[in-house]
Amino acid sequence: MNTFPKGFLWGGASADFQVEGGFDEGGRGLLSHDYETDGSLEEPRHHTMKMPDGTLIYPRSSFFYADEVPPEAEPVFLEDAYYPSHKAVDFYHHYKEDIALMAGMGFNVYRFSICWSRIYPNGEEEQPNKEGLSFYRNVINELKKYGMEPLITICHDEMPMNLALKYDGWSSRYLIDCYLKYCKTLFEHFGQDCKYWLTFNEINAVKGFGPCGTRKSDGHVRYLAAHHMFVASAKAVILGHEMMPDAKFGTMYAMSELYPASCKSEDVFHALLERRENWYFIDIMARGYYPSYAKQIWKHHGFDHLEISDEDKDILKRGQLDFVSFSYYRSNITQAGDPWFNVGGSINPYLETTPWGWPIDPLGLRHVMNTIYDRIQKPLFIVENGLGVIDQADENGYVEDDYRIEYLKDHFKAMRDAINEDGVDCIGYTMWAPIDLVSLSTGEMKKRYGFIYVDMNDKGEGSLKRTPKKSYYWMKEVISSNGSSID
Repeated sequence: MNTFPKGFLWGGASADFQVEGGFDEGGRGLLSHDYETDGSLEEPRHHTMKMPDGTLIYPRSSFFYADEVPPEAEPVFLEDAYYPSHKAVDFYHHYKEDIALMAGMGFNVYRFSICWSRIYPNGEEEQPNKEGLSFYRNVINELKKYGMEPLITICHDEMPMNLALKYDGWSSRYLIDCYLKYCKTLFEHFGQDCKYWLTFNEINAVKGFGPCGTRKSDGHVRYLAAHHMFVASAKAVILGHEMMPDAKFGTMYAMSELYPASCKSEDVFHALLERRENWYFIDIMARGYYPSYAKQIWKHHGFDHLEISDEDKDILKRGQLDFVSFSYYRSNITQAGDPWFNVGGSINPYLETTPWGWPIDPLGLRHVMNTIYDRIQKPLFIVENGLGVIDQADENGYVEDDYRIEYLKDHFKAMRDAINEDGVDCIGYTMWAPIDLVSLSTGEMKKRYGFIYVDMNDKGEGSLKRTPKKSYYWMKEVISSNGSSID
């Protein structure tokens, strides 16, 4: 077969603080990413903070660098710093235009995240922010107008700043209750129109102040925070199934491929151990219990015990995910003696890389799909995949991005083979990102992913004009033919 299954979901994905903007409009509260600056491949993004004596500090913020934030440090905005989340690409004011452009490609699904602080500005209010609910109601109505299924990420690496400052984020069990109140509000207001939900984004990769609200990012704090998120997710799944019997729940994982650097038995075994850094999260949430190797993971990260009650274990068992969603951008290699990573590794010398050093490996996507499905036996949903490169637009904003077309074509073929030849059950695919947005890892605009070009530079300057690229029209054919046109 050269087509995808009937009813396959084709679309795109984005995150609120990378696309939305309007950070001080509509009653939105401050978010844990709002004090995060732009950066580059050479200069990591950082938070801007002030010590009691007035000294400014700049703790780094990324998957790879999550510097400790002193307990007495307070976030501050600096006049000479640029904070991408404040404006992003202004989806807040352009959502009708952007959704119409997505519909023009034939999308039948759009994955977006709801900004927690737009619903509960401080995270602790008794009543939700009506303006925030109204905005997302309008977004969902617009999607439904074009026949698009909303795929909602409830928490995309963020939280209201108040919860980070007051409770040290997910290190506190109190956040479980705050998150459940937030979830209940979303289910009550949007549940009748939204079938697919993601409780968290790339939960296996996040750590530190920006994504988790924790001032420390050491092993114990990180895995304690993860446990609280596991319980929160499971409770949300239980509540969601009660309130919306037809709803389906997943959590999103960063699952780029990891190969042993050689066939030496030591390298192969090291790759198995390192890969468990990712399986740990999927096993607990999709199988409903802590795996046998959990204590080995904890020991590796410098601690030997987590407070896990019998009630927690029961909740995890009852709140298992309905499907497994993941991002796939690249593959890496690892060998005996290398440090363990949750994402990343060493460069595979057999593969080409992007300008940001990410190896391009379409077959790795097929491999990941098979390994997850073999292990979990639940449907998959590929909710992030794409190519971040520097696009050269002409005077009209048009981009001849044949390189993106080739990247997607090769990955689509691998995905199709996994489904049709290997028997993997896959719900759909949402490409990161349908519209150019601010890069999470570097805070840049020049690292572009979209089918749609946005006229804006790394410092937020530009007309914000949206222009379809060549890949936009190619993707339209792919969707209309349900994949057969890629041949």
